[in-house]
Amino acid sequence: MRMATTLSVLVLGAGGIGHALVTGLDTGIDRVDPFKDMKNRPQGGHGMNLLLVGTDGRDSLTKQQRKAYRLGGAPCHCTDTVMLVHISEDRERASVVSLPRDSYAEMPAHVDATTGRRHEAHPVKLNAAYAEGGPGLTVRTVENMTGVKIDHYLEVDFTSFMKTVDAVGGVDICTVRPMKDKYTGLDLAAGPHHLNGGQALQYVRARHVDGAADLGRMERQQRFLAALIDRVTSGGVLLNPVRFRQVSTTMLGSVRADRGFGTDQLLGLARAMRGFDPASSEFVSVPLGDVSFPVKGIGSTVKWDAPKAQRLFQALRDDRPLAPPAKAKGTPGGTVVDVAPKTIRVQVYNGTRTDGLGRRVDNALRATGFDTTRAPRTGEGPEVRRTLVEYDPRWDRSAKSLAAALPGAELRPVKGRGRTLRVVAGLDYRSVKPVRAEEQPTGAFEAVTGDRVVCP
Repeated sequence: MRMATTLSVLVLGAGGIGHALVTGLDTGIDRVDPFKDMKNRPQGGHGMNLLLVGTDGRDSLTKQQRKAYRLGGAPCHCTDTVMLVHISEDRERASVVSLPRDSYAEMPAHVDATTGRRHEAHPVKLNAAYAEGGPGLTVRTVENMTGVKIDHYLEVDFTSFMKTVDAVGGVDICTVRPMKDKYTGLDLAAGPHHLNGGQALQYVRARHVDGAADLGRMERQQRFLAALIDRVTSGGVLLNPVRFRQVSTTMLGSVRADRGFGTDQLLGLARAMRGFDPASSEFVSVPLGDVSFPVKGIGSTVKWDAPKAQRLFQALRDDRPLAPPAKAKGTPGGTVVDVAPKTIRVQVYNGTRTDGLGRRVDNALRATGFDTTRAPRTGEGPEVRRTLVEYDPRWDRSAKSLAAALPGAELRPVKGRGRTLRVVAGLDYRSVKPVRAEEQPTGAFEAVTGDRVVCP
């Protein structure tokens, strides 16, 4: 009884201290009123909807930071990133919908926040709403486009982004291929990386890594958010009042939010996220119909696929999951490779005098997902000491993906080999290492859960 009483006092005391530590978190938030005088808003649904806006603000950065992270240009005072975040009513799921900044939008009639001039409704790119009318016009425009009522508004600039990442101790990102962008300074080799705030900013801003441009950047932003959720939920931030206050104070000291987003909302989200893991989050980009839709006086815009987009936003209003149910709990095993094993054709040769080795290697590669011929052959000449992967240079990415399944294998280009890769099993062969391709979006909305995009 004495032990039970003592434990009860400790728990109650810790709870009191914890509450005292986290109260008043909202005192440092820069407040905005994006919902002022708004009329004819969409009907509220189930759960909570938060509009997360990333701006290109950089006024508080030092000269060294601007130089290191290639932030020397003049800001456009517009939205660099727009995401609609839905927290389910049961607080067990977070759905993140990326809205391309170049989306074709119908701007509602409004008074320009800078010039004071009144504008009638007119077509623009989505990111121009912030430049013309700030948070209020941004919220109105998004609500008009999606039919989803926004409950809270959160605005993050470059400084608050970097501070938040550093406050949680950085994030882990895995890249299948090297990523280099001379405009942001991003330079990552293939493999796992631990990014600090500045490096993470380069990662989410990069638009010139490949031909996907802004659409590829949105995908990287989603991967980053999944990694951040993983970091926060697994790093003890939510269970330690002192740590939670440190991280929250750092983040909220440099963001802007609506007047209703305060301590109670933060604590409610923190309590809900204690049961979160990466699989609790799901990510999707709004369905697109035309990625190069020309508009006179505006230029090339991104046009949404209206029917599919409306089905997506109806699912948010109905508080329904966007991603299909997972077949198995947890992250799929295996090293992530650039090319899906099922698309790689392989002919296996036994380069030793060990009976049955070719068959074992063929079976192991097929079990991992490779498209083997199922007819292994015997190699010619002397025994091969080191396992060899021969490939046509045109299929070099496939060869690297295959070599990842055969640790220590030698890669040898052979012109004219064709699409079928050749594996010559050597004396050093021990086993095939499981590999998998990057998880592709599935389901009606092509959504992907966070456990499918974080590092294994």
